[in-house]
Amino acid sequence: MSEECGHNCSSCDKSSCESRDMHVKLREGSKVKKVIGVVSGKGGVGKSLVTSLLACKLSKNGFKTAILDADITGPSIPESFGVGLSRAESDGNSLNPVVTDSGIQLMSMNFLLENENDPVIWRGPVIAGAVKQFWTDVNWKDVDFMFVDMPPGTGDVPLTVFQSLPVDGIIIVSSPQQLVRVIVEKAVKMANMMNIPILGLVENMSYVKCPDCGKPITVFGKSNIEKIAESFNLPVLAKIPMEESTSAAIDAGDVESIQCEYLDKASETIQALLK
Repeated sequence: MSEECGHNCSSCDKSSCESRDMHVKLREGSKVKKVIGVVSGKGGVGKSLVTSLLACKLSKNGFKTAILDADITGPSIPESFGVGLSRAESDGNSLNPVVTDSGIQLMSMNFLLENENDPVIWRGPVIAGAVKQFWTDVNWKDVDFMFVDMPPGTGDVPLTVFQSLPVDGIIIVSSPQQLVRVIVEKAVKMANMMNIPILGLVENMSYVKCPDCGKPITVFGKSNIEKIAESFNLPVLAKIPMEESTSAAIDAGDVESIQCEYLDKASETIQALLK
């Protein structure tokens, strides 16, 4: 990437960009067929939950999945899978991912820390470099779908992932509140500027089912996801409810046990990429 690059692909000389490969290479022996970014314009909307559920869903459907935890300063993927105390093993030249009970390959900053609660106090470029190394220096074994759990916002890490990894599409996670509209628009516009396909939107914390009658209760008010999706001509891939059983499974590090039928459409959209 040129030092003069303004990181705005929509105004870039397209022929110049296509004349050079800006994607960094996997290490020899690694194989990843499709890369899916999971993004949000702000924190706290459940991006890591959606990442974990999608990886589990596709794994149960018979695909080999992996998660690259790009949220370097706030990783939560290891705890969700109950492997928070695991450490990535090195052969001196590369790292082996931590593998879950169902065979999902994981790489997270927490696997490299002496203590999982040690803070990572790094500046943006160093964090972005670590994310890139998770792609280049890890032995990813025959992965059908890799999900990249990105930190919120449109800063260094999303920029690095979009430029350096061969991202086949992204899923944008939101919540029902009206204020999220502006945040979603930022994520959509960034992806469009960098020519990254958007697979669709997922709304988390969409509703709560009444324990007596099963009627959905919109705790955060009426959903705006359809209007947002329509304005950008994007599909709504899922509306995920708030469920006590889901929270309990995550807290117990047992995300792989969750049955997530509400992600059927999302999984079908992702699986179609292999065709």
